Amino acid sequence: MARHLITSAIPYINGIKHLGNLVGSQLPADLFARYQRARGNEVLFLCSTDEHGTPAELAAAKAGQPVADYCAEMHSIQSKIADGFRLSFDHFGRSSSPQNHALTQHFAGRLDDAGLIREVSEKQMYSHADGRFLPDRYIEGTCPNCGFEDARGDQCDNCTKQLDPTDLINPRSTISGSTDLEERETKHLFLCQSQMREKLQSWIDSKADWPILTTSIANKWLNDGDGLQDRGITRDLDWGVPVMKDGDVWPGMEGKVFYVWFDAPIEYIACSQEWEEAGKGSDWQRWWRTDKGADDVTYTQFMGKDNVPFHTLSFPATILGSGEPWKLVDYIKSFNYLNYDGGQFSTSRGRGVFMDQALEILPADYWRWWLLSHAPESSDSEFTWENFQQSVNKDLADVLGNFVSRVTKFCRSKFGEEVPAGGAYGDTETALIAELTTRIRAYEGHMTAMEVRKSAQELRAIWVAGNEYLQNAAPWSVFKTDPETAAMQIRLALNLIRLYAVLSSPFIPDAKDTLMAAMQTSDDSWPDDVPAALGVLQPGHAFTVPDVTFCKIADAEREEWQERFAGTRD
Repeated sequence: MARHLITSAIPYINGIKHLGNLVGSQLPADLFARYQRARGNEVLFLCSTDEHGTPAELAAAKAGQPVADYCAEMHSIQSKIADGFRLSFDHFGRSSSPQNHALTQHFAGRLDDAGLIREVSEKQMYSHADGRFLPDRYIEGTCPNCGFEDARGDQCDNCTKQLDPTDLINPRSTISGSTDLEERETKHLFLCQSQMREKLQSWIDSKADWPILTTSIANKWLNDGDGLQDRGITRDLDWGVPVMKDGDVWPGMEGKVFYVWFDAPIEYIACSQEWEEAGKGSDWQRWWRTDKGADDVTYTQFMGKDNVPFHTLSFPATILGSGEPWKLVDYIKSFNYLNYDGGQFSTSRGRGVFMDQALEILPADYWRWWLLSHAPESSDSEFTWENFQQSVNKDLADVLGNFVSRVTKFCRSKFGEEVPAGGAYGDTETALIAELTTRIRAYEGHMTAMEVRKSAQELRAIWVAGNEYLQNAAPWSVFKTDPETAAMQIRLALNLIRLYAVLSSPFIPDAKDTLMAAMQTSDDSWPDDVPAALGVLQPGHAFTVPDVTFCKIADAEREEWQERFAGTRD
């Protein structure tokens, strides 16, 4: 039994996420976790809310709540929505947890002992109107690299270039909108990433199997211009992990907190401590410490491309620089952007379909199937209502749902609600089993390689194979002259429903539960032996005819939703 540690990029606490966030990290991570569990492997799948930094403070201020109360409320909301999408986290933690506070301070202390932390006096924007320093996302302005007018003080959303607030052209306060800003001197701690450059380059070069998207972003940051730069890890904020070492305030850092992008990835480790302390598991160190048993763990991270630099460089610099035997990531699966109907999804600007709204319209499986089968792997992809309607109707309703309905209803009408006996496989059935075996092995290969769209295409082809068999075999015609052969054909088709439920479970888990319940079986064993898998439901085994597995989306519904989500969310 292999062991898989899986983490999804942790979503910001500031509001409900849109579908682009979902498909860029959490959903494909869930697909992979569910698949590995289905294959009998041991999985620890972790995610959390990212609760520190300016997004949390700004959102809390807008909501008129203390930031701690706001974060607690939003964590509960995001957790419920994750459940709604059937995201199978072993634990959904919080970066504001005591565990993450302690672990972040521990790493900073180790890095300091290793000579990888230096104190820097730097100029930072001070807002006269707000009476405070403005770090990171408290400032917006024009990107000096691409000219995007709404670049943030830490990174440009348009070109993904890492920035400092002082780099921005025509900067303004995001609190008051004031442009009455001046540079003032303040002290901060910097992580000496430049000292780690060669070690990081060697590590990245060893990852020949990583997606080009991942390694190209990492290499760009390592080698463009002056190469990898030291990076500030503290901020002048009230909310965050206090800058402390060995239990005492770090001299000269009074009132400061660690930068959110320093503490956020450390939460992956802290989340496993939360998982253990919540009584959900034991011995978190066997997943994270190579001196405690993590040598045999395969660690995979899922994220959007904007998060790649921090996971390929900054977080590994923290892990490697600590000098301690922590588990490094083995594979980073990164995604491009999902765009929305001719524009961009945007949490900050409220554009697109958000996760709570999606679940109000349709059950999770509809969204899971479309998003995963259109995952933005090799390039950006685009959500349109027409494409969504077509995919749901053709793939889920016409192919899978129709197969289930035809088989169960025909069997009920001719043989009753139990698997019929009689008949033996012929050449057509042998050919089908051979095709299914080839396709299932290909499906497994794509799933293991995290090729999300190829996996969806192969799964759909497996569904289609059953439909084509049913059409060619035509048991409704055969029954008139040879009821025993028709019984064999339907027995095979009923077993195909159970097989489809098992194979489809990582993509559409609710449908899996519905179909398994209809087939009145709990045998969800993986089809390592396809002929055997197609004989699990023996003659006499009872079943029920399920309700419609997937409803089609009508043109009127699609038009209504298209109009409803054409504007922006309040």
